[in-house]
Amino acid sequence: LIPLFVIIGSGGIGAGLYLMRLALFNPDVSWDKKNNPEPWNKMSPSDQYKFYSVNVDYSKFKKDRPDF
Repeated sequence: LIPLFVIIGSGGIGAGLYLMRLALFNPDVSWDKKNNPEPWNKMSPSDQYKFYSVNVDYSKFKKDRPDF
């Protein structure tokens, strides 16, 4: 039973860490509505906010949208 508890425990810890990462670093989530109400407008095209991207070099992206 010990390997079962280890596997289930590590899966639960991994899911909790991933949810914490989404809550803290995702540009769609805004915890501070007074100072930064729209954090997605502060993201530059070269910022990687996806957890995993296949064969995408974000440093070569150019800004193609206006500043608001």
